[in-house]
Amino acid sequence: MRASTRSTRALPLDIPRALRALRALSADPDETSHVFTIIDSLSGRAPEHLVALFHRTPEGERLLRERPSIVPVLADRAALRRMPEGSFAHAYLRFVESEGITAEGLVAASDKGRTGVQEAGSELEYASARMRDTHDLWHTITGYKGDLLGETALLAFNLPQVWNPGIALIVLLGIHRVRQPRVLRMVLGGLWRGLRAEHLPAIDWEPLLALPLEEARARLGVVPVDDYAPLRSEALRAEGRLAAGRLVAQPA
Repeated sequence: MRASTRSTRALPLDIPRALRALRALSADPDETSHVFTIIDSLSGRAPEHLVALFHRTPEGERLLRERPSIVPVLADRAALRRMPEGSFAHAYLRFVESEGITAEGLVAASDKGRTGVQEAGSELEYASARMRDTHDLWHTITGYKGDLLGETALLAFNLPQVWNPGIALIVLLGIHRVRQPRVLRMVLGGLWRGLRAEHLPAIDWEPLLALPLEEARARLGVVPVDDYAPLRSEALRAEGRLAAGRLVAQPA
């Protein structure tokens, strides 16, 4: 069992670094490390609130005490495939394989984008890592794809779950970047779903993986998004709508 090191101090704000990352994200919306940089630079007291969420439930307390890593579980795709047909695990596999992503890749993007100011071994470090490592489970449970619309809407879902100024800024960038009515609808839908759902940051996700996807959603109070046409940056570039960090708006 790992000793608990609690850290509740606010992280220092680095607005110039956040703005540089925001410009870089506008130019290259697929570079996930910029997202982590913005969130890391503007977190302030948000991580303190995140740790408090873990302490609200016995489940969260256990996670902070035992510090299990979910990355090996998600990386073992053979084991996930052995879970029942129609399970949460199979839906997760469909998502990550369709998007061409891995649990380890998210860790690498986080390491690239963050400053490392979090105290090593602290509850804050673990809670932040747990949020990062379960990001694609949030995609799966909500039904948001890994496109520009889906990522923006999922961040909007995240806002009422764990308030973070950096996340709010990225959501506003997503709305401004596309300037289409459906983006605003997706964002508002994400906020509504995030308010309605159970608090997901301190969820023990591992036992849910073997459940039918709809049962897992029901347990967590998640209303999945209706199917939608994804908006991919490569399509925008091919249309000449994404260049030099500027997206030329078109009617929905």
